Amino acid sequence: MKLKAYGRTATIRSALLVGSAAVIVPTSAIAQDAEQEQAAQYDSAEEQAASPDPNIIIVTATKREQTLQEVPVAVSVTTAETIERAQIRDIADLATVVPSLQVSQLQSAFATSYSVRGFGTDGNNIGLEPSVAMFVDGVYRSRAVAQISDLPDIQRVEVLRGPQSTLFGKNASAGVISIVTKRPEFEFSGSVEASYGNYDAKVVKGYVTGPISESIAFSAGAGYNNRDGFLTNGFNGEDVNDRNRWFARGQLLFDNGGPLQARIIADYDKIEERCCGVVNVAPSLETGIITSPLIGGQVNDFRDNPDGDVIFTDVDPLNDIKNYGISGQLDYEFGNVVLTSITSYRETHLSANQDVDFTSASLASGANIGDADIDTFTQELRLSSDFDGPFNFLLGGYYFDETVDTRDQIIYGDDFRTYADLLIRGLTQGTQSVPSLEATLGALNGTDYTGQFFAEGQGFFNAITQDNEAYSVFGNVDFAFTDELVLTLGANYTKDKKQIATDSRSEDVFSGVDLVASGNRAIFAQGLATQVGNILMLGRPASQAEIGAFAAANPAVFGQVATGVQTFADANDTNPAVNPLLGLTPLQFLPPFQNCPNAVESCSTNDDDWSWNVRLAYEVTPTLNVYASWATGYKAPSFNLSRDSRPVPADFAALQQQGRAVTNLRPGTRFAEAENSEVYEVGIKGNWGLAAANLTVFQQSIDDFQANTFTGSSFVLSNAGKQETFGIEFDGYVRPTDALTFNLAMTYLDAKYDSFVDSPVGDLSGVAVAGVPELAAVFGATYDQEVNDAGDRIILRGDFSYQSQVQVLNGLTNYIVTDPATGERDFTQARAVAQQYTREVNSLNASLTYAMAMGLEVSVWGRNLLDDRYITTIFPSVAQGQSISGYPNQPRTYGVAAKFKF
Repeated sequence: MKLKAYGRTATIRSALLVGSAAVIVPTSAIAQDAEQEQAAQYDSAEEQAASPDPNIIIVTATKREQTLQEVPVAVSVTTAETIERAQIRDIADLATVVPSLQVSQLQSAFATSYSVRGFGTDGNNIGLEPSVAMFVDGVYRSRAVAQISDLPDIQRVEVLRGPQSTLFGKNASAGVISIVTKRPEFEFSGSVEASYGNYDAKVVKGYVTGPISESIAFSAGAGYNNRDGFLTNGFNGEDVNDRNRWFARGQLLFDNGGPLQARIIADYDKIEERCCGVVNVAPSLETGIITSPLIGGQVNDFRDNPDGDVIFTDVDPLNDIKNYGISGQLDYEFGNVVLTSITSYRETHLSANQDVDFTSASLASGANIGDADIDTFTQELRLSSDFDGPFNFLLGGYYFDETVDTRDQIIYGDDFRTYADLLIRGLTQGTQSVPSLEATLGALNGTDYTGQFFAEGQGFFNAITQDNEAYSVFGNVDFAFTDELVLTLGANYTKDKKQIATDSRSEDVFSGVDLVASGNRAIFAQGLATQVGNILMLGRPASQAEIGAFAAANPAVFGQVATGVQTFADANDTNPAVNPLLGLTPLQFLPPFQNCPNAVESCSTNDDDWSWNVRLAYEVTPTLNVYASWATGYKAPSFNLSRDSRPVPADFAALQQQGRAVTNLRPGTRFAEAENSEVYEVGIKGNWGLAAANLTVFQQSIDDFQANTFTGSSFVLSNAGKQETFGIEFDGYVRPTDALTFNLAMTYLDAKYDSFVDSPVGDLSGVAVAGVPELAAVFGATYDQEVNDAGDRIILRGDFSYQSQVQVLNGLTNYIVTDPATGERDFTQARAVAQQYTREVNSLNASLTYAMAMGLEVSVWGRNLLDDRYITTIFPSVAQGQSISGYPNQPRTYGVAAKFKF
């Protein structure tokens, strides 16, 4: 299980909500007899689950029920059967069967991010809502962490590719992931299943549904997922990257065959895990200091541990996440018009702790997301028609209200002062140490700093609250010129307001010292002593007593000398060649925070936008459909809720001009402007029974894409000028026999930055977007054969997921070279070093199932059977110079499973 090396080492509230409701509510016509309708619904669900024919899968990507072939949208559908046979545990596993979808989990469970067609948002900042919106039964989940656990009763997962804002709101600028669960049924049924695998993996699930009365049905499901970690912490022996999740879900359905249907859903899930392990792929001089006998820390040196299965950290990366909520949906039919209402309330609570330096030395602990609470209320009201004539419509409104409270901290450990002392000795060529620096700066500033620099327990304490209120109004109309030709026009208007308030403070004493002012005093003192010594012809700088005597005897001359020296000091206190204290600026890790709102920053946004969609669909033959579409998407402005939330340059200048800037304030990235997407797309969908094929060609772009980049000490939020992707997507199947089906899905992406002038690693305009493979493909096969008269079946399924080699990061900020005289930055090395680190994916999954007609199924399964190991991404190691760290992927897993359906 070697980690592969390439190059060097390893390679709404959203808007939804426009119509969020419809994503989950089948709106089939009410049959004359309620029991017949309920039976038909049950049969339809069973047919979808049992049949491998994608043409009969019902999807609601356009807020109405259509077959996969008919729907004129680029959508991938993963059925419950595929999820079961492939042992897909959560949304992260879904990427192995949907090549256009990429899922990454980095620093913590919270930092899960999704991208579609190469567009996605880094999840490691609670202020950022994903560009790929997540819905569960029509209810928007505003953060990825709100849906990363299992669901016991999935019917299907739809991945809608490209901007979907006209139907799904403000944060669907890149796509939508819609999870649809089974509706309660009026016939008693259910299932229980259990699985056991390597790493002592245990998964147990149960689901039951049935009638309470003639008009009320229920369903209930629960599950438990537990597994040892595939990494071991060499510091304390604990497992890391484990699984410990459980979940429960209940539903009630009212349906008496009349015009009113009602559905209530309540759910709860909890995660308590150690995530996520980090390996060191390129140690530095500073890493050597940490592992020296003076500190005695240990680091996973990837060169000595290519398996990547041992890490060293003195802080267990604990993740404690709770999600729960309730939603209610009402559908009322007025003839051929249906009124739909969806109301939801959800809460997410997160607590996390993380090693900051990813070594066993006690340097620092904390997390970018320490504790967070997210409370969300949504309300959607929608009116849709189902006329027999050439015109149909959908009109609605959506309201979203959310409060986010986040708190995080970084605290120095008992080894940090020693580590800083060694760094200072190196930066000053041995002329300074921590104690001598305390004395020097104390004398310059008239403050006693003894024992206060880099002391254990000092750190940064961040607390930010964000209130977000948004509403959308939307409309969608269909014009059928003929039975075969349909024009769809859609529009969405979204208004989004955000307000943040911060109460953050730095207790890092050294980071609060003004090295420019201190250097000014030092330059003045040294210059004055030198000048007076020259006047007195001492051949050396004058002492304080000599300066005092000279000033008393020659006040006019002394005044002129002092003025000249001060003028020189003022002109050179920001020049590193004159002010050597500036060389210590990189050690001011946690500078004071400019809280807001303040006299300059309102720390609020009030934004609105129109999104549009035009689609022309034509049925060439009953087995062949084509469509062309143009659509725009919108993602609202975002605030940076991390400790790097600093005033943007214009506000920074105003604060300085008014004398309101805190000490050592630097301009930063308090917020990012809204991003706007656009896509031109043509598609063809055919189904001929024994074979089917779907082909999509698109050109998609996002203006002002909200990029979140880790610099080694903090996250920088910025707007990329324009990110653009040309792509071709294909999926299809062929069934040479009734028992055998071959599947193929492929995605070609040419993703680049048209404009990203001010990226943290220089001008990336014209550069390929890192982490987006040019080619991704899934090759699959299913053999489903009846083996006896009793109806028992053998089901053999396999899929091979491939992603072409790709550079994982555009640049490493810890390799930026700054000219000390001019302050100009050279990004050449930062970009060149990053080019050495690439990733390629070759993942084979398979399962063999014996399914008995009486309902019992027994399976053996395996994921990543080739034990394909690689580094998913890299980042600058924290406070370790040019060291590089990375996240390893999951190794081979396998096991046995049993399921009983009744």
